[in-house]
Amino acid sequence: MKTFLRSFRFAFQGAVQFFSKQRNAKIQTVMGIAAISLGFIVSITPYQWLLVLFCIGLVISLEMINSAIEIFCDMVTTDFHPKIKIIKDVAAGAVLVAAIASLIIGLIIFIPALTNFLNTLR
Repeated sequence: MKTFLRSFRFAFQGAVQFFSKQRNAKIQTVMGIAAISLGFIVSITPYQWLLVLFCIGLVISLEMINSAIEIFCDMVTTDFHPKIKIIKDVAAGAVLVAAIASLIIGLIIFIPALTNFLNTLR
C-alpha cells in the first residue's frame, strides 16, 4: 500500500507540473471547462456526458504524453536531429487527431443541444 500511495503522489506531482508549466495544458483546460459548462447550460444527456468527458480526458492525456516525449527528446539533444523531429511531430500529431475528433464529437453533441436550448428561450 505504501508503494501505491507513493506512486500516486508521483503521478499527482506530474499532473501538477503539467498543468502549471505547459501552455497547451492551460488552453485545453479552459476548453474543457467551457465544454463542461456548456454541457450544464444546455443539459446534455448522460451518454453525451460520457463522450464529452472521454474526449477531454483523451486530449489532455495525449498532451501530457506529448509533453513528456518533448521534454525527454530535449534532454537527449538540443541539436537538430531528423529522427527526434519525427518523434516530436508524431506525438504532436496524435494530440491533433484526438483534438479534431473531439471537436467533431463536440459539434455533433452541442449544435443540436444548443439549438434546442435556444428554442426553449423563445
